[in-house]
Amino acid sequence: MRRIAVAGAGLAGLQVVTALRTGGYTGSITMIGAEPHRPYDRPPLSKAVLRGDADHSTLVADWDALDVDLRLECRVTGLGADARGDGTLDTDLGELPFDQLVLACGALPVTLPGTGNFEHVRTLRTIDDALRLRAALRPDTRVVIVGAGWIGAEVATAAARAGCAVHVVEALPAPLASALPAEIGALTEPWYDKAGIELTLGTRVLGVERDTVALADGRTLDADLIVVGVGVRPATDWLAGTGIARDDGGAVLTDAQLRTTLPAVYAVGDCAAWHSRRYGQRLHVEHWDHALRAPSVVAANLLGAEQAYDPVPYFWSEQFGRMVQYAGHWPAGDRVVWRGDPQATGAGEGGWTACWLSGDRLVAVLAVNRPKDLVQGRRVMTAETPIDPEHLIDPAVSIKDATS
Repeated sequence: MRRIAVAGAGLAGLQVVTALRTGGYTGSITMIGAEPHRPYDRPPLSKAVLRGDADHSTLVADWDALDVDLRLECRVTGLGADARGDGTLDTDLGELPFDQLVLACGALPVTLPGTGNFEHVRTLRTIDDALRLRAALRPDTRVVIVGAGWIGAEVATAAARAGCAVHVVEALPAPLASALPAEIGALTEPWYDKAGIELTLGTRVLGVERDTVALADGRTLDADLIVVGVGVRPATDWLAGTGIARDDGGAVLTDAQLRTTLPAVYAVGDCAAWHSRRYGQRLHVEHWDHALRAPSVVAANLLGAEQAYDPVPYFWSEQFGRMVQYAGHWPAGDRVVWRGDPQATGAGEGGWTACWLSGDRLVAVLAVNRPKDLVQGRRVMTAETPIDPEHLIDPAVSIKDATS
């Protein structure tokens, strides 16, 4: 009987198991997770859970039908495998032999050096992190958030809503500048001001000393609570010396079929960087949609297919009363077309959309409170349909009707 092991018990791992069983696989499956919880969704942690609208985000699964050996509170520490795939996972609960392996081990938050022993310095990655952080967000609590990216903005939203005194510090010149052009991120600056949040840009945090945060511009900020939201790093250090290639950031390198440099080992989710034909480069996407969709390709290939994974990446964020959605890959664009006026838009109003074009092709869309633009734009990008910029610029014309 074949033995498939899945290293990771999050959304990506569960989706792999589900797709294998749906595809007719009847062999052994073992899924290993470091946390004590069954698989859960991560996006609600910085949204509904942190706001107090939900206490968990556990994923619904028919565990009897899945017939999986689920090993929780079990950490993978090493791997030995040959080119044929016969291998063994080393875990802190013993060895696990496998014939094929899926790496779905996710990522870990980046922390500030020297803050590991400070109880009031937090990151947000797990359900336990979210519940502890929610309990700490009380009126008049002085909260310093390091990082004005997606997570930083969502934590700031929840903290301001809870009545905290919030100060966000970002080393780059604009919010979201690590993911989007700075001129786009700058459009979100007024959102912080309207929410009563102080925002410091272009300034690094030098360190934390008890209840103060030292900034590179010489200032110190008093803080009862410090939340670090400066990104994540693939949880793959344990793969060193295994023969599985990784990039400089630790992401596992795969081909278009999500196969690693060991043919019987696949990688999916936040830990994987795959080759995209669509964009002509390798992509590393740490978003929910990737963890949801890529596992079906991995499962099909484990069952003998040769499917390629080549989506239009998608991500969304809820911040300051706005739905912010992004699809595509903006560095490929050479022109931006605007739909609506971002300077005149407040929370709950009609919204605006930035569309990146490369020639007559739409390559990326950022939509604020315009969900139809996002859905239609993603479909146009997936189909690689030419688009007419003169029609696209009119927000009253749907994106699907702007195709040429």
